[in-house]
Amino acid sequence: MAWTRDQMAARAARELKDGFYVNLGIGIPTLVANHIPAGMDVTLQSENGMLGMGPFPFEGEADPDLINAGKQTITELSASSYFSSADSFAMIRGGHIALSILGGLQVGQNGDLANWMVPGKMVKGMGGAMDLVAGVGRVVVAMDHVEKTGAPKFLPACSLPLTGRGVVDLLITDLAVFDVNRGKSPVRLLELAPDVTLDEVRAKTSAAFEAG
Repeated sequence: MAWTRDQMAARAARELKDGFYVNLGIGIPTLVANHIPAGMDVTLQSENGMLGMGPFPFEGEADPDLINAGKQTITELSASSYFSSADSFAMIRGGHIALSILGGLQVGQNGDLANWMVPGKMVKGMGGAMDLVAGVGRVVVAMDHVEKTGAPKFLPACSLPLTGRGVVDLLITDLAVFDVNRGKSPVRLLELAPDVTLDEVRAKTSAAFEAG
């Protein structure tokens, strides 16, 4: 049985460590905020100028003026702070964010990431993804294993416009977890989702990887 989006976020949350400053991308990664282990000191940072984000608000408690970079309503903490986007990107570009968890459209076995543009579709721009993959120490990607058509999204090389080259450390899909290691070594399969077989993963993956 494949992992749900929430289960993928819970798996991504296992990559958090005490004291980390973390940036969460749009989509599945935003759910990670609800899975930070109790007692762990993790500070969430947003490109739109917030440090110290809380989990999503309960129904009826949302403040429409309090949003993350994906325009989702969030909550603040007693230690939250606010600043300009320029300061926010200075944190990212200066290497002050330990971990970023991002969504993906495609990941290459060489560690390349494409997560911002599909040719022929209108997009507003890359956003902060390019800065995040270039300035953050560790990049985890959480995405569905295949497209709606069934085509693989984990490929020998990305066919979509790239966000960054050789930037993905860990890939979490609804079927499995892979150590990509930025393309510096062969991709290793680390985990399978419950009741998902190795044969199924091989059939739905065009990237080369080692099992075991």
